[in-house]
Amino acid sequence: MPASRAARLTPVIEMAERAERDAARLLGQGQQQLDQAELKLGELQQYFSDYQQQWLTQGSQGVSGQWLMNYQRFLSQLESAIGQQQRSVDWHRNNLHKLRQQWQQRRARLEGLSKLVERYLQEARVAADKREQKLLDEFSQRLAGRPKPD
Repeated sequence: MPASRAARLTPVIEMAERAERDAARLLGQGQQQLDQAELKLGELQQYFSDYQQQWLTQGSQGVSGQWLMNYQRFLSQLESAIGQQQRSVDWHRNNLHKLRQQWQQRRARLEGLSKLVERYLQEARVAADKREQKLLDEFSQRLAGRPKPD
């Protein structure tokens, strides 16, 4: 009886495994997207730093008003791009947190179902052992009750 209960859970287990695998795949994709966003942010920040260094070098040699206006405009655009990229990193980080929670929930459900199936299988083994022991006991009682052949 318990073995059939375990067998009936097979489709449920398969669905839970599929859901857990899908969640793990999405978690991996989310991590890759976060890594890419952080890499791009780092590149923008490095570019900003390099550009500031260029200002120090160029500024010490004297610059025109036009160059200074272009520099400030570009620096402003770069700061804006860094801000946008930081928001993108924050969004990807929050998304990754949600994806991790979903994966953990699906993993916990799968583990719970697996434990239930294992319990059902263990109950089936115990029941089968009891039936076997009962049959052996009955058989040995019958043998004990028979007259001994001479």
